[in-house]
Amino acid sequence: MTASTLTAPPERQVPPTATRSRFSVGRTARYALLLFFLVLVLIPVYVLLVTSFKGAGDAAPSRAWNLPQVWTLENWQLAWETLSPAIVRTLQMVVPAALISSFLGSINGFVLSRWRFRGADLVFTLILFGMFIPYQAVMIPLSQLVIDLGIPSGIPSLILLHVIYGLPITTLIFRNYYESVPNELIEAARIDGAGMLRTYGSVVLPLSIPSFVVVLIWQFTSAWNDFLFAVFFSSSQNGPVTLALNNLANGALLQNYGVSMSGALLASLPTLLVYILLGKYFIGGLMSGSVKG
Repeated sequence: MTASTLTAPPERQVPPTATRSRFSVGRTARYALLLFFLVLVLIPVYVLLVTSFKGAGDAAPSRAWNLPQVWTLENWQLAWETLSPAIVRTLQMVVPAALISSFLGSINGFVLSRWRFRGADLVFTLILFGMFIPYQAVMIPLSQLVIDLGIPSGIPSLILLHVIYGLPITTLIFRNYYESVPNELIEAARIDGAGMLRTYGSVVLPLSIPSFVVVLIWQFTSAWNDFLFAVFFSSSQNGPVTLALNNLANGALLQNYGVSMSGALLASLPTLLVYILLGKYFIGGLMSGSVKG
């Protein structure tokens, strides 16, 4: 018997039906698990939405899962009349706070990523240190500082505070993103005679749109949902919507759960719309600086 007549044993082949079966079982299990968590997350939303359309006598904890006996929009009308001034004030606060903190964070990130001066890493570490200081620990001296500076309470002081406390996270995001910008672009701008500010404005800033989307969404939602600063630096007459919602829930309408639920949905609607409309850009912006260009 020669070597040419020897044949390798046939490979064991998996029947296609078995492969499809394992794939189908695994996919079904994943979908079932995702569906379970989706239902778990949507349960509070269901209770909020259903209760918001119930009358005062129908909105009771014992009937939280039941559909309204009589559907009504009175809760939404009353919640809107109560919260609409605070919603307008909140928009006046979060839009400039998000824009200013994003722009300053972009400048910080560019300088710290491209200008390697002595102590740059220390400065960056000190900026990030602000992210780990509990707000409660500095609230009393911060209140005294705002009073000493003569900054009016309400929207002006809240804008300043959200800009300052937003700088660490905005600087971090922009610095990481600018680290992925190719050095060839920066060197080409320098060869053409552009200084640091010209390079930032003409070359780097147009490339920063993905990071600006991430930072603006982050700052918008953080400032919109803030409650601690609102309690210390504003009142029910000049404060944001979170403070007005708390007063609505703890006021004379406490027995009417429908109004409280309607107010909660109205207060969360802007941030929900932001994530629905810009969610894919948020994820894309987060990933844009994760790979070195």
